[in-house]
Amino acid sequence: MNVFRILGDISHLLAIIILLMKIQKSKSCAGISGKSQILFALVFTTRYLDLFTTFISVYNTVMKVIFLICAYITVYMIYVKFRKTFDSENDSFRLEFLLVPVTGLSFLENHSFTPLEILWTFSIYLESVAILPQLFMISKTGEAETITTHYLFFLGLYRALYIANWVWRYYTENFYDQIAVVSGVVQTIFYCDFFYLYVTKVLKGKKLSLPMPV
Repeated sequence: MNVFRILGDISHLLAIIILLMKIQKSKSCAGISGKSQILFALVFTTRYLDLFTTFISVYNTVMKVIFLICAYITVYMIYVKFRKTFDSENDSFRLEFLLVPVTGLSFLENHSFTPLEILWTFSIYLESVAILPQLFMISKTGEAETITTHYLFFLGLYRALYIANWVWRYYTENFYDQIAVVSGVVQTIFYCDFFYLYVTKVLKGKKLSLPMPV
């Protein structure tokens, strides 16, 4: 395990903690896409089924359990505890537009045609597009709270660091996972415009706002 992988995991965990603290402190999930959080919970569930079959390390196991617990706590807070603050009207992205092609692709392009491998591949493909309902919601409302933008920034940073991790592993271990790398690059591309706005606006104390869709 290299520094990029560890920093990526820390950035990912920090993003989730920021989101949970935002919801708990404000007693509101306004501006948060519940649909994106459902997709992330599905990502972790299908990816970490190997918890029951394979032990890699204590660190690996602990991180997987933490991500799973946090994902379901987030979904619970949005749809149960603070459901009255949930903006269902603007969280209107149709999940079937993501789930259907991702499911089909995971059956067509995978490392081996076994249940666990197909589900792992499904999780990789799904993670690359799971943030789209959140970005769609922001574009629909035209703006995002600063704390929400911090969450998105660290989530995007996590993917960027994982790309660095894959580059490092290629040059040091001659290891290359085409499915993970391509999916990670696609996901990072989705964050590019957001990164630019984050640096030029949020870091300067301005509120992030986007053009309203026509």
